[in-house]
Amino acid sequence: MADQKTTADPRKAAEITDDEINAVVDAVLAKPDTGFYPIGGGDLLDLAAAVEAHEASAEALADPEAKPGWRRAMARPPILVGRPKKEI
Repeated sequence: MADQKTTADPRKAAEITDDEINAVVDAVLAKPDTGFYPIGGGDLLDLAAAVEAHEASAEALADPEAKPGWRRAMARPPILVGRPKKEI
């Protein structure tokens, strides 16, 4: 069975830092359709798929009227619940 951990799991274990999560948030904000992005030690997260799967975040990020702080806050949940894949 595939590894079902979320990005939050290694974050809780301090294997991924807040700075790393913030870098992923910055990548989503800069380019919401970013595909696989390195996160943690050898994992990749499909950012576009993670955002698309999180409806509230997808709406907030697509809203040109949304305030920057709201967009940043809404970029985090899909990253934390995303399921990274091991880099091959």
